[in-house]
Amino acid sequence: GDEHNSPIQNFLIQYEDLLHQPGVWVNLTEVPGSSITAQLLLSPYVYYSFRVQARNQVGYSQPSDSSAKYLTNPAPPDENPSNVQGVGTKPDNLVITWTPLTGFQSNGPGLKYKVHWRQKDVGKDWSSVNVTNSSHFIVTGTQTYVPYEIKVQAFNDYSHGPEPEVVVGYSGEDVPLSAPDDVQVKVHNSTLAEVHWEPVPTQSVRGKLQGYKLYYRRERGLHGAEEEFDQQEQHLTFNGNRSEGMLPGLQPYSVYSLYIKVLNSKGEGPPSPILTFETPEGVPGPPSFLRVINPGLNSLTLNWGPPVNNYGRLTGYTLNFQPVNTTNELGPLRKFSFKANETTFTLSSLNSSVLYKFYLSATTVRGPGPNITEEAYTAMDIAFIQPTVETDKGHTEPPHQTPPITQSLQPTFHKVPPVGPVFGTVNASAIEGGAVISWEYFGHHKNVFVEYNVENSEEDWKRELVNGTHSHTIKGLKPGTTYRVCVLARDGADQTVHKTNEVSVTVPAVPNRQIDIATQGWFIGLMCAIALLILVLLIVCFIKRNKGGKYPVKEKEDAHQDPEIQPMKEDDGTFGEYRSMESDTEDHKPLKGSRTPSNGTVRRDESDDSLVDYGEGGDGQFNEDGSFIGQYSGKKEKDTHEGNESSEAPSPVNAMNSFV
Repeated sequence: GDEHNSPIQNFLIQYEDLLHQPGVWVNLTEVPGSSITAQLLLSPYVYYSFRVQARNQVGYSQPSDSSAKYLTNPAPPDENPSNVQGVGTKPDNLVITWTPLTGFQSNGPGLKYKVHWRQKDVGKDWSSVNVTNSSHFIVTGTQTYVPYEIKVQAFNDYSHGPEPEVVVGYSGEDVPLSAPDDVQVKVHNSTLAEVHWEPVPTQSVRGKLQGYKLYYRRERGLHGAEEEFDQQEQHLTFNGNRSEGMLPGLQPYSVYSLYIKVLNSKGEGPPSPILTFETPEGVPGPPSFLRVINPGLNSLTLNWGPPVNNYGRLTGYTLNFQPVNTTNELGPLRKFSFKANETTFTLSSLNSSVLYKFYLSATTVRGPGPNITEEAYTAMDIAFIQPTVETDKGHTEPPHQTPPITQSLQPTFHKVPPVGPVFGTVNASAIEGGAVISWEYFGHHKNVFVEYNVENSEEDWKRELVNGTHSHTIKGLKPGTTYRVCVLARDGADQTVHKTNEVSVTVPAVPNRQIDIATQGWFIGLMCAIALLILVLLIVCFIKRNKGGKYPVKEKEDAHQDPEIQPMKEDDGTFGEYRSMESDTEDHKPLKGSRTPSNGTVRRDESDDSLVDYGEGGDGQFNEDGSFIGQYSGKKEKDTHEGNESSEAPSPVNAMNSFV
């Protein structure tokens, strides 16, 4: 075929196996572009058809027409099945599997497989069976989980294939027969123990060893004071062939039991004998409760309960406490110790209306356990109320002493006892354009405020007074903005005495309900109509102005200068203006209401200087300011075509027009 201006680099030879895979073309080999023949290595028992594709720098050509059909002679298989395996699915069987040969690999008709097996290391002869059209064979009556040597060989009607490789497989598993022996426990501390055991014999595992599974349970505590519960059994798995393991997470001062099982793929074996052991004492749990009762001006009474879990023999309790100032800074720490049977103590010499924080822990011989904490205020001291004495009233009875008024902390609290934090839960919920803040307050200060500002900003906090309420609505917040909010109480000196933690609230963004009028079609059309109307009005005004609506006499005379214009002399008693012959002619034209001769001209006698001729008389039609420019401009264009009648002397009216 045509090379299409790019030389052929090589030829690709493809074949179709009409016997085993008709319609499928397979690449066989490539030859240089200078060759026109090729020697091919073919397989036995294949019905070949060939075709060729040329390749240049651009790509491959269309394939040629297929060649004549050619059937090669059959031969024995030249390879065996692959991926041979032996795995038992039951304790007494062995399942042998393999990947079969394809029709192209069979090399001839009558493809079969010869399966061989024998128990390993016992010197037995091979057992075999021929298998057709299958990829597995099940050997029954085997021993439990014993190794077998396996091989699979292909053959056809013409002979056997090559000698196959031997692989090792195992028959099926069963649960182990034996339990670990000689189980021992070594306790390291109150929560950790080390367990040792003797591994089971390999033959008793009866499967692939997965590891050892340790079961343990806390039976009871040693002190006998706690309430006993049904403890759930726990387990821990040690993978592989192990003989020891660590057992963590134990409870101190307790009795434990344990046993061990061996584990294979089939399941667990029998348990070892149960072994019990004890853990030593540890640090106790926290006291069960801590309450503050009977708060006074300078005293507080504490009451507590023993720990739920002693984890040993209690030796006493340790109390630490310290004051907390209005800025949440902690004061000096004071410490008290108590015997194990003491559960009440009164602290005296405290400051009034001060917050104290308490830390109480129980102790054993192993040391103190974790703390339980509590906070409480001493009562507020209200000063004496002094009586008033009126002066200049003469002798009066001495005023009676008013007893001191004290206010206990307890009546101040409404929803919970007067112990613990002064502020309870603070909730913040967003509304459109604001937020609703609610809280619980158990203090006695009346000046309660809500403070807020934009989150992550350096703006000053805004404050709103909310005396006497436990909720407040903040209005005027920006939509889509997150605010920090807290509630605080202040004393009479405007000092913060109680303050909550900050809470965040996000004001929801609201859709813009305002319509942008500049984008409305009717508004754009209205503006266009107004602009068009203004343009038309400007055009009309321009046309009217050009038609003489305003007549600048001097400018028009300058634009139509006549060569006969003569300057007026000052000694003539007239204005110093230039006059044209045309303007002289205009002066002789009669005004409206005057009589005009039939020839259309007006002759002026020397005695015709009367103002009546210029409209000054009763028949004159001057406007209020004495101007007759309008009439003049109306006749100007007509008189221009008639020409100049004469060059008589200018009239007083023309002189007046020039002046105007």
